[in-house]
Amino acid sequence: MVSEHRQHTPRVALALGSGSARGWAHIGIIRALERAGVHPQVVAGTSIGALVGAFYAAGKLDVLEPWVRKLTRRDVLGMLDPTLRTTGGLIEGRRLHDFYQEHLAGASIEGLAMPYAAVATTLGRGTEVWLRHGDLADAVRASSALPGVFSPVRRGGDWLVDGGLVNPVPVSVCRALDADVVIAVNLNGDLVGRHMREGAHHTGSGVHPERWLQQLPAGVRSHAQTLVGLWGDWTGARDAERSEAPGVFEVLAGSLNIMQDRITRSRMAGDPPELMLAPRLAHIGLLEFHRAEEAIGIGEAMVERMLPSIQDLLQSGAGDQVR
Repeated sequence: MVSEHRQHTPRVALALGSGSARGWAHIGIIRALERAGVHPQVVAGTSIGALVGAFYAAGKLDVLEPWVRKLTRRDVLGMLDPTLRTTGGLIEGRRLHDFYQEHLAGASIEGLAMPYAAVATTLGRGTEVWLRHGDLADAVRASSALPGVFSPVRRGGDWLVDGGLVNPVPVSVCRALDADVVIAVNLNGDLVGRHMREGAHHTGSGVHPERWLQQLPAGVRSHAQTLVGLWGDWTGARDAERSEAPGVFEVLAGSLNIMQDRITRSRMAGDPPELMLAPRLAHIGLLEFHRAEEAIGIGEAMVERMLPSIQDLLQSGAGDQVR
């Protein structure tokens, strides 16, 4: 009796973590993996990871990448629309949602060429939700609704907010989607313990916020002024001489970093990925979306450094953990 031995090709999944503007590094990681001949068959994402993962799963990364590379600080400020109503967030996010809708063209999650899931959190019950059906753009918007900043999203009887509150790096979701090998990307691994004032943030656009504000209609100028002030607070651009105490968004960002770091560590201990990529991105502020070139380059360099380990892992199927 002759037995046939068939080599098993591992089903590779990407677990793309949360991290706001730092998430443009996901694009560089995906590009570098593809150049190395690694083509993931499954993708799950949280927050900015859900956004990049959605464009990848929809075959639209070639649309997203050139757009983010050209973003200036002025462009970003123009897309962050401060809300005049009580919606649970400082920013309505409609302009961003319009961008998703335009380029994802009403795509449904179940119609994608590969399994995809976005992670969100129910605000009332605090439960983890895996968005695996329905409108792709709506799933991205819900998964990335940072509490207090972007307005929550209504879905059925629940209000949904950022999935980073419960599952910052969705390895468990990839397992549920039948992945053999999970490549996880943790964008927040080097944030906790770093001094909030460390590092000067450059704007990369040459546009001073005050000059940008003067171009706005008088009716929205005061609301935009509040947003610009909060932007500076978050990215560490406040006048250091004004106060040594941390600002509102510095406290919020630091608290979120601590929370997500602790949750990630806990979940990784119980369900570790086969490969963890943790690019060093702490110097990029949460709202510095105009620094895409830098973040993408860091993501590419991370994969290039880890390429021997990645190739060994895939050749051995679902091998030992690599860190």
